[in-house]
Amino acid sequence: MLYDRIVCYSVDMNIELRHLRYFVAVAEDLHFGKAANRLGISQPPLSQQILALEREIGARLFERSNRRVELTNAGENFLKEAREVLERVDAAAIRAERIHRGQLGEVRVGFFGSAPFVEGFQKLVFDFRAEHPDVDLILEEMPTYQQVDAILDGRLDLGFVRPLQPKPESIQSVEISREKLMAVMRTDHPLASKPGDLSVADLAEEPMVLYASSIGSGLYQKIVDLCRDSGFAPNVAQAANATPTMMGLVAAGMGISILPESLKRLPLEGLKFVPLREPKAQTAVWLAKRWDDRSSLVRHLFQQASRLKANAGVEPVGEAERKKRSRKAR
Repeated sequence: MLYDRIVCYSVDMNIELRHLRYFVAVAEDLHFGKAANRLGISQPPLSQQILALEREIGARLFERSNRRVELTNAGENFLKEAREVLERVDAAAIRAERIHRGQLGEVRVGFFGSAPFVEGFQKLVFDFRAEHPDVDLILEEMPTYQQVDAILDGRLDLGFVRPLQPKPESIQSVEISREKLMAVMRTDHPLASKPGDLSVADLAEEPMVLYASSIGSGLYQKIVDLCRDSGFAPNVAQAANATPTMMGLVAAGMGISILPESLKRLPLEGLKFVPLREPKAQTAVWLAKRWDDRSSLVRHLFQQASRLKANAGVEPVGEAERKKRSRKAR
C-alpha cells in the first residue's frame, strides 16, 4: 500500500511502516518462511528487515534457533504497540478515502424560515441524509442575505435562499423550485369572497403585513417590486421577522400579506390564500454555494439540486429570457 512508505520518526529512530508489518507477520506465524510467503517476499530479505528493525530499536524482538522462533519480552510488548499503530494508520487511510468519496464529513447548510415547506428542500435533505448516513448535516435558519455572507466567509457551505439581486459573482446557484405568490387574508375579509384571482392592484388600499426590511428577506423586495409595478407602494401596517408570525398577524386582522403557495400547508385556521394573476407574482428557491468550493459533499448536494431542477423542468434563472431573445433574433 502507498502508506506503507510513511516513515515513523522518533528522537533518533527511522522506522518504516513496512518494518512493523513484517514484524507483526513474523510474530503471528513465529516462522520466517511462512511469514515471507504471506507477505509475498523471499525469506532472506525478511530476516534482514527484522534485524534492521531490532538494530534501530536497540532491542532483540525474537529468540531464534534452528527449530523455533519465539518473541522476547520486548517483542511481546512491541507487538501490541505495532498492531495499534498499524490499525490507526489503516483506519486513518480508510477515513481519508471515505471523506474523499463524500461518505464522511460535515456539511453546514443555511435555510430561510419557510424553506422546509418547499418540496425541493424536503426532497434534497431527505435524499442526502439517506445516501450519506455518516455525514453530519448541520442546518441553520437565517435570512437569505445573512446566508450569503456566511457562505462567502466560510461559515456555511451551502444555503437555501431566495433570488438575489444582484447576486455576488463568487456565488454559484441553482434553482430548485418555483412557486406562485398568493394574497393571504382572513376568511371574512371582503376580498376573500371575490370570485377568481386577485390582482396586486386590488391590494393597493389594504394594510399589509410584510417581512421586516431589516432582516434582508429576498421575498420582501419581491413584494415591494410587485406593488410598485402595479402603481403603488405597500401600506405596511406591521412588519415581522418570521413567516408564522406574519400569518398569525394576518389571522388577527392586522392586514393582508403576500406569501408563497407552499405555506398553505401550515394548519392555521381562519386564513384564505388567493392566487395573484400577475405572471411575475412568483418566487423561486435557490441552492447557493461558493464557486470555488471543492468539497465533494458540497458538490454532490449541488449536483442533486441540479438534477432535481432538470427533472422538474425548471429552467435556469434567465434561461426563459435568453430563449425569448433568441426567437426574436430569428
